[in-house]
Amino acid sequence: MLLTFFCYCGIEHTVGLWGSSYLVTIRGIPAATAASWISLYFIGITFGRFLSGFLAIKLRHKQMVQFGQILIGVGILVLFLPIQGYFVLGGLFLTGLGLAPIYPSLIHGTPINFGSQYSQSMIGLQMACAYVGTTFMPPLFGLLGANISYGLFPVFLGVLLMLMIFMVIQLYKKTSMREGQ
Repeated sequence: MLLTFFCYCGIEHTVGLWGSSYLVTIRGIPAATAASWISLYFIGITFGRFLSGFLAIKLRHKQMVQFGQILIGVGILVLFLPIQGYFVLGGLFLTGLGLAPIYPSLIHGTPINFGSQYSQSMIGLQMACAYVGTTFMPPLFGLLGANISYGLFPVFLGVLLMLMIFMVIQLYKKTSMREGQ
């Protein structure tokens, strides 16, 4: 779970900090346009959080996390493909939209996943790992981009997403086994 929060914040803040650089250096989008396009990523997160509030009435927190991960994956895939124009803009929006339900849903599931007696301590640890991801992953990508290529942007995000998906699957397997006992 802790690694999940690390990866989540790594993705969220790497896109926010380096998305424009990727658009300018790799996609050839003018800087002013790239700056406005990255705002659509943040609109995706904002709209997604609003929408998630309504979807949470019908869906369980696990479904919200999995649906969000699928949307992030589609968004990253669009960024990875050699297509230009507004498709790239859609990839940023989908990535933001997919990120939106994950953090709140994971926090909401903490008492279920770890027991209510441990939930406060676990939430503190989860938030600490989230901040570590926020602190270290964007600068790490900056080093990779500056020394190798900013073209690694979708690959970097994809690796973090795959690690996050793997960790969530492991968590849900353990909680399913515990519920079955």
